[in-house]
Amino acid sequence: MLDVGGGGGRGLMGEFLGSSSSGSFAVNETGGAALLTAIREMARWVDDNAGSLRSLAQQPPLGSSTGANTMKPYVESVATDAEGFLTMLTEFRKSLTDAEQGVLNAMANYREQDSGTARQYT
Repeated sequence: MLDVGGGGGRGLMGEFLGSSSSGSFAVNETGGAALLTAIREMARWVDDNAGSLRSLAQQPPLGSSTGANTMKPYVESVATDAEGFLTMLTEFRKSLTDAEQGVLNAMANYREQDSGTARQYT
């Protein structure tokens, strides 16, 4: 399974944040603004929907048949176990914070590189 990571140097977003912090890449203002808009809109969606999605952590009212009683805990665990939807959604939300900071760092890198290049010609 893909580990998006939530920071602290783990997972893809942790690596992205680390790379941007070290100046490994740069993003111009236009590209950075577009990325930040997408990241912030996704974070807002997660934040706005997290409460209503919490109902997935409860056993659904499927009835009392043998089949229903077999399915109830399974349905709940699909949402809440270590690789469950809600668990991954929480990790995804944390990764968006790292992604936002990574883009901000990359934009700062671009400004710094652009200024350094401009000084060479003045």
